Amino acid sequence: MAETIETIADGILRREGGYVNDPDDPGGATNFGVTIHTMRRLGLDLDGDGDVDAGDVRRLSRDQAREIFLDHYYRRPRIGDLPECLRASVFDMYVNSGGNAVKILQRLLGRMGWPVAVDGVIGPRTLAAAAAAAGAAPEHLADAYGIARRNYYFTLADNRPASRKYARTLAGGKGGWIRRAEEFISPRFHLTDEAFQERVAAWG
Repeated sequence: MAETIETIADGILRREGGYVNDPDDPGGATNFGVTIHTMRRLGLDLDGDGDVDAGDVRRLSRDQAREIFLDHYYRRPRIGDLPECLRASVFDMYVNSGGNAVKILQRLLGRMGWPVAVDGVIGPRTLAAAAAAAGAAPEHLADAYGIARRNYYFTLADNRPASRKYARTLAGGKGGWIRRAEEFISPRFHLTDEAFQERVAAWG
């Protein structure tokens, strides 16, 4: 039976964890995956002191984060209109990376033969292309999107050394970004430890 969107949101909350304010994270202070930038955009002054700062991020509850996910990262971007095989992964990536989640899909659709504008917006053409791709090969599309996510994370880490700690652990294994992407990829397409080490060897 297909997961409900609420169940998917709970999975994202589990992956995101609680309050973090990592200076290497461009998202700034974050709680349950909701960044300070999102809270400022939504005007969530939870302590009523006239501004939205790290203190407000700390006050954000799990239930409040869940509602933000459902409203602003699922319903409004129209992720629920995508084929079912894509919804969980695109939703998870939208929480993690905003409109880049949709751009990854749009680029993938183009490579698969259904070109659309890469604008980060789920409109009629993106929906039609995604439906066509899913109709042709739903399992392939889900795996292909997950692999494209993984490649996106690798590219971020290639270009920004400070972000490599999110893709590779201190012990040298797969970091949170890569494990997160692979939760949405069939096991046969997971990188082996050897393949992972080859991919990150240039990082030193």
